[in-house]
Parts: sequence; C-alpha cells; structure tokens
Amino acid sequence: MSSAVVNGLAGAGGGIIAQIITYPLQTVNTRQQTERSAKKKKAGSGGSDASTLFQMLQLVQTEGWGGLYSGLKPSLIGTAASQGIYYYFYQLLKNKVEDVAAARGKKGLGDGTVGMFSWLVIAAVAGSINVLLTIPIWVLVTRMQTHTQAERKVIESKRELLLKEISRANSMDAHILKDRLAKLDSEKPRPYGTLQAIREVYRESGISGFWKGLIPTLIMVCNPSIQFMIYETLSKRLKSKRSGKRFPKKNITAMEVFLIGAIAKLGATLVTYPLLVVKSRLQAKQEIGRNAASRYTGTLDAILKMIRYEGLHGFYKGMGTKIVQSVLAASVLFMVKEELVKFVVLLVARSRTLLLTRSDKR
Repeated sequence: MSSAVVNGLAGAGGGIIAQIITYPLQTVNTRQQTERSAKKKKAGSGGSDASTLFQMLQLVQTEGWGGLYSGLKPSLIGTAASQGIYYYFYQLLKNKVEDVAAARGKKGLGDGTVGMFSWLVIAAVAGSINVLLTIPIWVLVTRMQTHTQAERKVIESKRELLLKEISRANSMDAHILKDRLAKLDSEKPRPYGTLQAIREVYRESGISGFWKGLIPTLIMVCNPSIQFMIYETLSKRLKSKRSGKRFPKKNITAMEVFLIGAIAKLGATLVTYPLLVVKSRLQAKQEIGRNAASRYTGTLDAILKMIRYEGLHGFYKGMGTKIVQSVLAASVLFMVKEELVKFVVLLVARSRTLLLTRSDKR
C-alpha cells in the first residue's frame, strides 16, 4: 500500500477512537454553542458556561446516557470519512512537496526540508477537499445533537403562551387551559434518528440545506492547517534536536506525539473558535429560538445578529469545553494514527522478510 493509503486508513481509525472517547463533551459543547443568551449576560455569571460537568449530569438525568451520544452513528461515519479523506490527501501532497524540496536541496536551492508555509498550504488544500465532501454528514450530526434542546425550547414557548392565556381567562376556560398545560408538561421530546434528520433538513432547505455553514467551515480549514503546521514544525524540531543531521527520520515516542498534538490543537482552537460557533448555529434547527433574532439566513446574518443580541461573549460560548474536547481528541488521534502507521509498516516489513525467506528456501 502507498503511504497515502496507510495514513488515510490510520487517520480514520484514530479518528473513530478519539471520537468515541470525547463524544459526550462534543454533544454538550454543541448545545452550549447553540444556546441563546441576552447581551447583558457576562461570562462566568452562570448558565451553560458555568459547569460542563453539571450539564452532562443534567443531560443524563433528563435524557439518559443515550443523550450524551445523540448522533454518534453518523458522527462515526463522518469521522472515518473525514479523517480518511483528510489524511489521504494530506499525505499525498506531503510526499510530493517533500520530493520537490529534496530535489531542490540537491541542487543547492534549499536545505532539502519543507518550510512552515508549505505545511500550511498542504493542510488547507486537504482540509478544503474534506469539507466539500463530508459537510452533509456533520449537518446531520449537529441536528441530532441539538434536537432535544430545540424541542424543549418549543415546549417552553408553548407553556409561556398557555400561562398567559390562563391568567386572562375565566374560570371555565382556565380549567381547560390547565388541562392542556398538564398535557404539555407531560410531553417528552420525540425519538429522532438519522432518517428524520435527513427529512427535516431537506424539507426546510432542500439539497442546499446539507451544505449549511459551508462558508465558515471552509474558513475553518485554517484550524487543521494551523494545527498541522504547529505539529509538523514541533515534531521536525524534536527529531532534528534528538538525532542530529545523520538520522533525520528517527521516530518520536507515542507520548511525545500526544503532547505535540495537544499543543497544536490548543493553538488552532483558540484562533478559530468563533467560526465554529457560527457554523453550529447555522446547522442547528433554526426554530430553536422564539423570535427572528434566533433565526439566521446565512453566515453574515448570524454574525451580525450574534453581535447585536448577544455581544462578543456569544462567539465564545462553551470554549472551555471545546478546548478540553479538541485537545484530548487531537492528542488521541495523533497518537493512535502514528502507532497504527508504525504497526502497518512493521507488518509489511515482516511480510516481505517472510516472503524473501521462503523464496530463498525454494
């Protein structure tokens, strides 16, 4: 197998493991991002940002353990596809750029290594291809993660209207309205699977609905680009510092890969988080709010309404949760992916040795 195929499969495997481990944090974070709050609300004043652990416990209490894993199936498909596509094209481009750099080095036109800007471009191109092919899956995942939240908002809105009607109604009408209120309070969010999410998105916006949030997602390609630029730069420096110029290909340990991956993801997340919030808002069910301020027609409309009604704080909702989830997921992903690549390379080497031994005996 080519190195691009090996890295693609290893990336898919690492991505699935990382996603399973960190998915509850991702579910809570998506709900934090799509939760609306008034502009006057300050960071640390309570609400959804107060305690991620409390939100997780509350979610388990109201929806069961399955609530933490809403949309996990399409998410795992999306993760496998995204990581596989991304790593395949990333490695393919990386191999070509390294060959060009080595050829230039032999001609005395450089040191034979790939520069930081080249890593950035490679990651951006691979990321753009990945986004265009897999964004429909992530639209469905976001819908499934936020469905219960949206349903509860609708029920709360109906409840407020009924309470107002009860306060103005006469005794006979009030009795009927109270029965309706009791029935409403006993309602629970309906089961919501992948097929329901597909039908809902198509009913709302047609085929184009599956590419909602494309613009901020494409801009967010700079997140993995920054991540891989930092990762490749740090790993390159660590290798050269440890082994010198004679052994530039010396492997680094799994724990070092874990730590470098964590640092790389932390830097990338801090820079691009506001775009992630905008993307989640666009992909979530638009009827989540009670008025036009909570519904967005596009990326620019979402940004302007968030600034107007929520202030800059709205762009950083759930950031603490996202940093923990992203750094942990990226660290596990890098570590597992590198170990899988090493395993496949070792397996191929042993298979070749065994074949050569058998051919020599004949």
